[in-house]
Amino acid sequence: MRVDFDPRTMPSSAFYRLLTAVVVPRPIAWISTVTPDGETANLAPHSFFTIACVSPPVVQFTSVGRKDTLRNIEATGSFVVNFAPEHLFEQINATATDFPRGVSEFEAVGIAQEPSLRVKPPRVAGSPVALECELHSTVLLGDSTVVFGRVLHAAVDEDVMTDGHPEVTALRPLTRLGKDEWGTFGGVREISRVPYTRWQEDSDARRRG
Repeated sequence: MRVDFDPRTMPSSAFYRLLTAVVVPRPIAWISTVTPDGETANLAPHSFFTIACVSPPVVQFTSVGRKDTLRNIEATGSFVVNFAPEHLFEQINATATDFPRGVSEFEAVGIAQEPSLRVKPPRVAGSPVALECELHSTVLLGDSTVVFGRVLHAAVDEDVMTDGHPEVTALRPLTRLGKDEWGTFGGVREISRVPYTRWQEDSDARRRG
């Protein structure tokens, strides 16, 4: 027995709560931007975030409504995606506070920043990974805007690298779930994809007994 939900007959806020409870876990883009005058650095978490393209490297996130992050990116054409690690859980949550426009979350929450290499917005000094991006394009969908950013530079803390590659057990990613729930890092399961030729060979072997 299943319970049916029809978005056509439900308030959008109720269906939003359903979607965010079942599309889980969601990685967090902790995005830093600067105001058009370059005077204020903003920082906010966005949990509708993923990779959009490999070549060129493009990431995407969704702004629900028109928030400072979106306005700053549209005006300046750049932003930084800072990795959201477990140990900065409280600070990440605090930067989601609806501070008035013109207030820097870096300063209000007490988060150290460092200069970026290719873009104006600063990076979060305590975040192990920063993706410096220039605005590629935006797509308006109803009450939300999907932002695509071309990655110009990636900076990764050497402490989270193993054999030249970021190690998830060192990164300890924080994720968003439903309601006010957040996900922390659990176990890792590894399995390789099976090429079709091997799949055929294995299937033939199984048939032969």
